[in-house]
Amino acid sequence: MDYQALLEQIAADIAPLVGSGTPAEYIPALAAVEPAQFGMAVADLEGNVFGVGDWQVPFSAQSITKVFALALALAEGGDGLWERVGREPSGNPFNSLVQLEYENGIPRNPFINAGALVVTDRLQTLTGDASSELLDFLRAESGNPGLAFDAEVAASEQEHGDRNAAVAHFMASYGNIDNPVPALLDHYFWQCSIEMSCADLARAGLFLARHGLRADGSRLLTRSEAKQINAVMLTCGTYDAAGEFAYRVGLPGKSGVGGGIVAVVPGQCVLAVWSPGLDPHGNSVAGVAALDRFTTLTGLSVF
Repeated sequence: MDYQALLEQIAADIAPLVGSGTPAEYIPALAAVEPAQFGMAVADLEGNVFGVGDWQVPFSAQSITKVFALALALAEGGDGLWERVGREPSGNPFNSLVQLEYENGIPRNPFINAGALVVTDRLQTLTGDASSELLDFLRAESGNPGLAFDAEVAASEQEHGDRNAAVAHFMASYGNIDNPVPALLDHYFWQCSIEMSCADLARAGLFLARHGLRADGSRLLTRSEAKQINAVMLTCGTYDAAGEFAYRVGLPGKSGVGGGIVAVVPGQCVLAVWSPGLDPHGNSVAGVAALDRFTTLTGLSVF
């Protein structure tokens, strides 16, 4: 497949949507990002990357990092994690407290904030330094040793992190958090602040297209674990719009309020797209449209 020509066509097709939507306003460091930007990359199983637009511009990965933290927690600690976090769509906003009380402090899935905090807590227990472990993994898989945390974004999230603190303390009251909440929040905010480009993200996600194999050929996850993560991405990866994303795109995907989305075509490639303007659900307007166009033009989906 001529990925380069395909990406150029997609960029032309969705150009009128670039700049639509609104950058995340509740994190000041993200609200200041110029919305009229768009990048898209495809990485094949050999790690070759093709891109268009702003595909090499670093941006705040935000919730996309939850996929990689989940993979590391499963790889390090096994499926006991699923006793502490569910695998069902929430149907509520990503930072909601509502279901936690009804369900005794067990989050619905690992991609809402409550679930991601449980995953980070588990990774912290397993490794002693969850955020650095994650950053090292992303550097290795992306092939970019220059990946780094964004201190401004982390500080911005810390200053506006009362809801996340409330969620973490609430789960701790049910015994579902093992580490001190302030330390857990620090690792969580640093994790979300990691900056990556579309090229970095596409390469880093290839272990999910390779059914669990890392860039160096070693096995991170069993085929079954890789399948599980892809399944949860499909059903829970785009906040409370996962059904619409599955309908339009038909691929496992994970979005972030920085405007990025990573999507997996198992056995073939990984896509990464970025455009900061978000829809009301927190997903990139131009990014979703570009992925929709990709699967329409190629016929590639999990359905």
